[in-house]
Amino acid sequence: MTQHDSPSLPAHRAGASKQAPEAPDDPSPSRRTRPWMPALLYTLGFLTVYLLAVCTPWGQRAENALFGLGKQGGEEAWIYPLSGAAYGSTPLPPLELSAKPTLVAGLTFIVVLTLVRRCWRQGLAALGVVILTTGGKEVFKSNMPRPDLVGAPENLLDQGFPSGHTAIPAALTLAAVLVVSPRIRPYVASAGVLWLACIAAASATMGGHRPSEVLGATLFACACYGLATWLLPPAAAPGTTASPRALPVITLTLALAVALVSGARNDTLTRSLVSAATAFTCAALVWYVAAGRAAHTARHTRPTG
Repeated sequence: MTQHDSPSLPAHRAGASKQAPEAPDDPSPSRRTRPWMPALLYTLGFLTVYLLAVCTPWGQRAENALFGLGKQGGEEAWIYPLSGAAYGSTPLPPLELSAKPTLVAGLTFIVVLTLVRRCWRQGLAALGVVILTTGGKEVFKSNMPRPDLVGAPENLLDQGFPSGHTAIPAALTLAAVLVVSPRIRPYVASAGVLWLACIAAASATMGGHRPSEVLGATLFACACYGLATWLLPPAAAPGTTASPRALPVITLTLALAVALVSGARNDTLTRSLVSAATAFTCAALVWYVAAGRAAHTARHTRPTG
C-alpha cells in the first residue's frame, strides 16, 4: 500500500504546481482600475461638449435660450439665499468668495491625510488631480475662445468653459477617494457626490454657468482622475472596496433630490429641470468613476471558492 500511495502524493503536488502559474493571468483589481481608456474617453467627452456647445451656432442658441427664460439674475433660484450673492449671506463652498478657501482647505486635508496614512503615491496622485483640474481649467478658459456665432448679447459672451465652481467639488471628491481608508471610501464618495450635485445645479440655475460648462468641468476632473490612477503603480492604485448594495441607489436618489431642489427656480420650470438634469448627470458620472466602477470591478474579480 505504501508503494501505491507514495506516487499519488507527488501527482497531487504536480497538479497544484500547474495551477500556481495561472494566478497572474487572473484579472486583479489593480489591473482593472489602471487602463488608459477611461482617461481618453473622459477627455474626448470634454472636448466634444466644448465643440458642440461652444463652437456651433445651434449649441450656442440652445444654451443662450435658457438665459431668456425668466429673470436674468439668480434671485428667483431657491438656493439664492445660500449662494453668497445675497447681501450678508454665507456662501455654500465653493460659491462666490469661498472658492479659494475651499480649495486651500481641500488641499490641506489631502496633505494631512497623506502624512497620517503615509500613502505617499496616492497623496501625490490626489494633489495632482486637484491641481491639474483647477489649473487646467484656468488655462483652458484663458486660451480657448468662445466665438460669437449667433450675435448674442454682450452679457452672454463671457468665456466660462469649464466651470470652476463645479471643478472644485468634483476634483476634491475624486482626490479624497484616493487617500481615504478603503473602509470609508464609498461613503466619502457618496458625500462628495451630493456636494457636487448641489453646487453644479446652483451654478447652472443662477446663471453663473451654462449646463455645458458644468458638465465640461466634471468630465475634465474625471479625465484627470483617470490619468492619475493610470500612472499609479499597480500596488498603489485604488483597489476595490465592498460597500452596501443599497448605497448606490440611496446616493443617486439623494443626488437627484438635491439637484432638483438646488436647481429649482420660481420663474421657469424648463431652466430648473435642465439645471437639475445637468447636475444629476455630473453626480452620477463622479459616482461611477469614484465608487461605482470599483464596485463593478469587485464583482468581476471576487475570487471563487
